[in-house]
Amino acid sequence: MKPVIFLRIASVAVATGLGTIIAASNQPPNSTPQEVFDGMRQSFQADKAKGVHLRYQWQLSGPNGGEWWIEVNDGKFQMGRGKTDNPDVTFITSDNNWVALSNGTLGGKWAFFTGRLKIHGSQAAARKLDEIFP
Repeated sequence: MKPVIFLRIASVAVATGLGTIIAASNQPPNSTPQEVFDGMRQSFQADKAKGVHLRYQWQLSGPNGGEWWIEVNDGKFQMGRGKTDNPDVTFITSDNNWVALSNGTLGGKWAFFTGRLKIHGSQAAARKLDEIFP
């Protein structure tokens, strides 16, 4: 398999998982990116994050957009607004698309293939996000 094709398949797998990060919860749908990130705080799985050292960055456009980051460090995490140094993965999309992905109303594959979601960095690290924040 050519490396470019493998990377595309891995990216699709990551994008598919992102649509289920919070969609499975019984909570009312999130309406802002901040609500998505607040929900992720509640879903953190410390046991899945043991031995994991990763930095995630989000760049969201739109009126409720901005930058958010999560740093996972051996079973613990920190989260905030702004930039983190040297992220392992950067997700680029709009505020509305990120909310729709988290609520399950926008499929990850569709978002990726239509350019609504861009993923830069380690595909393995991106896939791990779905395990740590199911």
